[in-house]
Amino acid sequence: MNHAKSVRLMAEAVKVIPGGVNSPVRAFKSVGAAPIFYDHAKGSRVWDADGNEYIDFVGSWGPMILGHTPDVVLDAVRAQMLKGTSFGAPTELEVRMAETLVDVVPSIEMVRMVSSGTEATMSAIRLARGYTGRDKFVKFDGNYHGHSDALLCAAGSGLITLGIPSTPGVTAGAAGDTIVLPYNDVAAVRAAFEEQGERIAAIIVEPVSGNMGVVPPLPGFLEGLRTVCDEYGAVLIFDEVITGFRVALGGAQERFGVTPDLTTLGKIIGGGFPVGAFGGKREIMEYLAPVGPVYQAGTLSGNPVAMVAGLALIDELRRPGVYDRLEATGERFASGLLRAAESAGIPVCGTRVGSMSCMFFTSANVVDWPSAATSDTESYARYFRGMLERGFTLAPSQFEAAFVGLAHTDEDVDAAIAAAAEVLAEI
Repeated sequence: MNHAKSVRLMAEAVKVIPGGVNSPVRAFKSVGAAPIFYDHAKGSRVWDADGNEYIDFVGSWGPMILGHTPDVVLDAVRAQMLKGTSFGAPTELEVRMAETLVDVVPSIEMVRMVSSGTEATMSAIRLARGYTGRDKFVKFDGNYHGHSDALLCAAGSGLITLGIPSTPGVTAGAAGDTIVLPYNDVAAVRAAFEEQGERIAAIIVEPVSGNMGVVPPLPGFLEGLRTVCDEYGAVLIFDEVITGFRVALGGAQERFGVTPDLTTLGKIIGGGFPVGAFGGKREIMEYLAPVGPVYQAGTLSGNPVAMVAGLALIDELRRPGVYDRLEATGERFASGLLRAAESAGIPVCGTRVGSMSCMFFTSANVVDWPSAATSDTESYARYFRGMLERGFTLAPSQFEAAFVGLAHTDEDVDAAIAAAAEVLAEI
């Protein structure tokens, strides 16, 4: 493939944007390739600045569950843009979105709209602290909850991909109240609470980790977190920025039958537009200003364009059979890749929850960050480059998810599997 224009655009970008990109993983550093600049997309396909066509399994990192530029979302957005794009004032659309989230997400009784997943998670932590009157919180090694200071400790995803163990600019004070524990280890959680449970405001967790690759919860892990929080009066926060509406209409909490106290959402509820939300028990949410003492605000919160886009998308997801189809496509894709790796004699560990999956280049059973870290990242890089040259986009990191959506056909998936078999045979 010819990538001359992408190369030229990167040369221009590095002069005016740090590293040439506005989010670090986009630089493709860990996969030894030059970044691709996209031009347009439709359905399961994206086209780059040089006109190359790809079948896309990134989906803007998850939210394009209907596929790119779905007509139902575009029609809603066009109509709203003629009425107004931002008011900085309440609209009926915010009420309808809140009602929808309350209806479909088990934990949400009240919800506050924000503009990003990072804003949602940092606000949820602040709210939990205000509600409990405690300072410390628990997060898990390899879980990423956005780039606010206290949540960047052992944060997975981009930090792992770029080999950054910690980041300058985060003070010891900001990190001092963060307790980092191994994912999928209830015993470690219980030990931490036995030592200082009266000081812990919350546990925040990706119920399915999507930022060290896809790592599902082991049986009893989420249930164990719920039990510990109940015993010590701490707030259980599920970060469903990736899993919300992805693994079930009601998110991972619906799929696994464990209800948190607060839930953070993002990405998908904007139908492709910047948005986030956090919500949960009424008694906790009413600690937020203007009814309570915990302050949080945002001029673009509840942006009307994002609201109509999200409402249109969720209406489509509520149609009968949608999640059966996503489950089947996800299984076809993940199992096909594993068969291709097995045929090539390459040891891999495959994980999948619904329409999100990961193929780790390791023979270890991946259940946490130490086991994920045994992956052969150079082999993944070769796999990534080979797939890209054959017209298939995957995440430019071993430690991210692959996503299928409703626009992916069986033919798309089978073509990707056939390409993977060729690439894996060459590794």
